[in-house]
Amino acid sequence: MEKGRVHLIISGYVQGVFYRASTRDMALRLGLKGWVRNLYNGNVEALFEGPVDKLRDAVKWCHEGPPGARVTEIDEKWDDYSGEFSDFEVRYN
Repeated sequence: MEKGRVHLIISGYVQGVFYRASTRDMALRLGLKGWVRNLYNGNVEALFEGPVDKLRDAVKWCHEGPPGARVTEIDEKWDDYSGEFSDFEVRYN
């Protein structure tokens, strides 16, 4: 099973709709590690690590997000797995 890492900047109506909490719940269901946080410009930033097939599932979910979210764009950057995370968390600025 190949592992990887993907960093996302999610744009659109993604704050105030439980996007971070829903992302955390989805990541935990998929067994992914990393974090998610709001950015000051209204976007959401997320970093996931784990099996590549599960990362693809997470990216697909992020394009829709939770009910009430309207995702307009995702900047997606793939990288090598680092194994630096022990869980998935919501980060606060």
